[in-house]
Amino acid sequence: MATKVNNSEGWLYDPILPDPETWPIVKLTHEREEFLKELVELSIQNIKESLGNNPSNLKDELARTLYTEKIRLNQTPWKADKPDEKDFWSKVKKDMVRINSGHENPNSFGHEDLVQRIVSRYAEEIAGVFDVQAYDFAKGFTTFLFARLLNASQNKGLSRFWGSRNNLHDKIHLVGEIDHIRELAKQGTVIVVPTHSSNLDSMLIGWAIQSIGLPPVLYGAGLNLFGIKIMAWFMNRLGAYKVDRRKKNLLYLETLKMYSELSLRKGCNGLFFPGGTRSRSGMLEKRVKLGLLGTALQAQRLNFVHDGEEAKKIFVVPVTINYNFVLEAQSLIDQHLKISGQEQYYVENDDFSTSNKMLRFIYKFFTASSEIAVRFGTPMDLFGNRVDELGASFDPHGNEVDIKKYFYSNGDISKDMQRDAEYTRMLGEQIVKSYHREAVIFSSQIVAFAAFRIFKKRHSKMDLYGLMRLPSEDLIIKPKKLMDSVDKMVVRLREMHANGEVQLEQEVIDGSLATIVKKGIANLGIYHAKLPLMYNPQGDFESQDITILYFYHNRLEGYELHKVI
Repeated sequence: MATKVNNSEGWLYDPILPDPETWPIVKLTHEREEFLKELVELSIQNIKESLGNNPSNLKDELARTLYTEKIRLNQTPWKADKPDEKDFWSKVKKDMVRINSGHENPNSFGHEDLVQRIVSRYAEEIAGVFDVQAYDFAKGFTTFLFARLLNASQNKGLSRFWGSRNNLHDKIHLVGEIDHIRELAKQGTVIVVPTHSSNLDSMLIGWAIQSIGLPPVLYGAGLNLFGIKIMAWFMNRLGAYKVDRRKKNLLYLETLKMYSELSLRKGCNGLFFPGGTRSRSGMLEKRVKLGLLGTALQAQRLNFVHDGEEAKKIFVVPVTINYNFVLEAQSLIDQHLKISGQEQYYVENDDFSTSNKMLRFIYKFFTASSEIAVRFGTPMDLFGNRVDELGASFDPHGNEVDIKKYFYSNGDISKDMQRDAEYTRMLGEQIVKSYHREAVIFSSQIVAFAAFRIFKKRHSKMDLYGLMRLPSEDLIIKPKKLMDSVDKMVVRLREMHANGEVQLEQEVIDGSLATIVKKGIANLGIYHAKLPLMYNPQGDFESQDITILYFYHNRLEGYELHKVI
């Protein structure tokens, strides 16, 4: 059992690696020049292999890269772009024209030299650095900020901001397989893969990881975020590697993937959101992006190639981040409806792009009195097998398996991209199943699901966009109808919880029906100007905004709960 320390912020775990000089991420920064050199070399090797080691294909790929980069610079420039971007690509274009003209000296640079120059620039842009002092400051500042805002919220205002601290861990619950994960982190490399529903997720999961005593992790951050000054200052010093989703060319994508693969091989723990972006619909992820998971598989294979029986294993830890309410619910569901309905539903997008907006966002969240649960799920290996605290893998039948054998072909460990892609797909499926099994269901989501399903059943011939346009007089539910539906859902959810199929907040496990509904309504009404569900003066339940109600309803999609109501 891990040692915990009780301080003013609550019960925190002791770090598993107390000396920062032993952190893999620190070692990587110390060896950054050598790492970048290896990164460029391996990336170019993969690029050539992808192109069949054909010089003509390499020339064509360079042309495509130049074309797409020109479009990026002209159509979607960002504040975070380097000042010399246009000059760099202009010079590359001129050099390529000279090479293609055939008038160059045979001893001068050629297409491969251009690839080297481009990949080196990409590698330098992607790779982050880590500053222990900045990390200590960020850790202390984040905990201080969270705790003080919590204090303000529970004492009703900033006048109590500097008053006695409330226990931060009373608001943010860190639960799940924490001791198990700590043991695995001592033996191998851990990749944390959380759900993603809010802009707060990155800060929250970072705080949660350091709270349970794990060393800092490498994580990808959108290059656009580096245009926000306060975020750029922290991320530039905390090991964040930059991801530019505008760049779709092979040279960039291979460099990005190799960065992930190589850092995992160096023992750096990782963090990424496999959903790719915040869930616009409010649903738990139904599918995940496999690119970075695939790099982990390649890292594991090469660990076995280079280290044999001494090779460290890479473990995957699904994490669910669970909120009673999401500040961005309105803009997210509007974007979802716009995308899925196309011309049937049009809204304007909102933006989250400045330091002031970010700080206001954090303040609003923590001054709304509502609990959060960060649940660390059951760890697995890269093939979706369960692992015990010693790192041994077990198949679904409970038999111990040697994962090294997954890589064997004709008696040797081999590279087989088609085979490994299938393994990665299977891992993605297991992560999605874990999300649904480990998600913590709140009373607010139960009430929202029941109410929306009542409206849907009442207007069964309407499509979704018809429901979104219902007049206010059609968005009223009699108390008995809602209470009956919630009662049936709670009975079913308690059965599922007993079978380990889902997690529930404590009030849903043992609270009365009246308590569950009351708390659910209260949490749905914490933030939004137009309430998704409320008590009206006549004593009935009423929705002022069915689109937001739909957003919170969606969190429970996939559990077949509509069948019981």
